[in-house]
Amino acid sequence: MSGPPDDPLAWRAVKAPSLAEFEVMAQDVYRRLPGRFRALCEGLVIQVEDFPSEEALNSLGLQSEFDLLGLFQGVGLPFRSESEPAQMPNMIWLYRRPILDYWAEHEETLGAIVTHVLVHEIGHHFGMSDDDMEAIEANVK
Repeated sequence: MSGPPDDPLAWRAVKAPSLAEFEVMAQDVYRRLPGRFRALCEGLVIQVEDFPSEEALNSLGLQSEFDLLGLFQGVGLPFRSESEPAQMPNMIWLYRRPILDYWAEHEETLGAIVTHVLVHEIGHHFGMSDDDMEAIEANVK
């Protein structure tokens, strides 16, 4: 990706990614994660919404819808039981508006932020250390 346009008028056509465009970006980022990491949550469904639900905010004790960038829900392969009934698929919600707000206030690329949120939502769910997650992020191509 190239840097920002030199011509200020070139910015007139630039828009924030839509929900659909954001989902395509997230799927692409997920495909680039190491296979052993993706295997932790086989069949992951990535859902993009503008904001988290009131239920999600309340369950985490958050006051603002901008305080949550993503959320993992599910049971990964290491924790599944053969005796349990069929499980819902593992899901990650990415919240477009809080991520865009974070992007506007920081020096990171949007792709790097989406990668970070995906890796951390999966990694924290499986008890990975921050060092382990940083190593995974560093190996995303």
